[in-house]
Amino acid sequence: MNLLKISILRNTSTSSWLLKLSFLWLLSQNGCRAGTVWTAYMNISFHVGNRMLSELGEIGVFGRASALKKIVGVVVPPEGKIQNACNPNTSFRKSKISDKWLALIERGGCTFTQKVKVATEKGASGVIIYNFPGTGNEVFPMSHQIFEDIVVVMIGNLKGMEILHLIQKGVDVTVMIEIGRKHIIWLNHYFVSFVIVTTATLVYFIFYNIRKLWLARIQNRRLLRLTTNLKKAFEQLPLRVLKEGDEEIISNGDSCVVCFELYKPNDVVRILTCKHFFHKICIDPWILAHGTCPMCKCDILKALGIEVDIENGIEPLRILMSNELPGVLSPIEEGTNNELPPTRRSDKVTLTEEEEHLPSLHENQTHSVVNVQPLP
Repeated sequence: MNLLKISILRNTSTSSWLLKLSFLWLLSQNGCRAGTVWTAYMNISFHVGNRMLSELGEIGVFGRASALKKIVGVVVPPEGKIQNACNPNTSFRKSKISDKWLALIERGGCTFTQKVKVATEKGASGVIIYNFPGTGNEVFPMSHQIFEDIVVVMIGNLKGMEILHLIQKGVDVTVMIEIGRKHIIWLNHYFVSFVIVTTATLVYFIFYNIRKLWLARIQNRRLLRLTTNLKKAFEQLPLRVLKEGDEEIISNGDSCVVCFELYKPNDVVRILTCKHFFHKICIDPWILAHGTCPMCKCDILKALGIEVDIENGIEPLRILMSNELPGVLSPIEEGTNNELPPTRRSDKVTLTEEEEHLPSLHENQTHSVVNVQPLP
């Protein structure tokens, strides 16, 4: 009986604390749908000898379809050992001191709707359902069908068992239920998990795309600088137009080691820094792809002071520079000319006067990018 002598103030404080814990558990464990939840103030009173003891606290939660109104009645549990009131034949021993009574029912065994239906059919004005054993004073808003003017409230297991033990000892317990505070509950743990996963995914894609754009911008700047340098480099590699009688086109003359074709009159050849020369339309894409002389492996771009550090391989370079250098071969065409014949002697050539009249390769050129790799 020590529990019955707790002061009203202490009971109110303890009940409010337990109720807050119950709502935290509600959000983190069971979850709830978006909606409004009303707490219930309950004034529990009973006689012990000549003394009237009472306890007031915000210890209950109205069911979702419960009538929201004030109600007073004597608490009546089901008769027998089974207290869940799932059986339609469940009987209640009605009180002689009041016509209005509230059914005290244990949770479990069937739905809340079934429990409320059985109690109201037996004449109950309201239903108090206490939670499972082992849950302490945890509560949550119940879902059930609408029963007109029937108040349905859930309380914690400890409080429900305390009331039940008093009644089983022959004590008449009266409860007054009043509307408590309104709570807006719109989150549940499934929704929270969804928000977390969605947010993390969104942040990842935003970060990924920002990083991708940032890297693309950096690489584009490198490509533009490299394109400018390449145009300057090709300006330093002189051109020559072959004529009848030149040593390169006489009988048994040399052939271009890139395309294997014999040199003919009016062919335009480009002279590299190592003094080897090749068809312009052959050597330009070769330099873009490899950067070296096909014969002596001299690093042409390095010799001209061009440093290449592009990460994406040679294709972007060749595609972009194809607009800068007329006659650049496509990747497929160049692929057929990658095999080299045995090394031949180097030929030194001199520039002729016609070279001065060749159109500049760098007029009306747009920026492009070069990527170089060593000759395999």
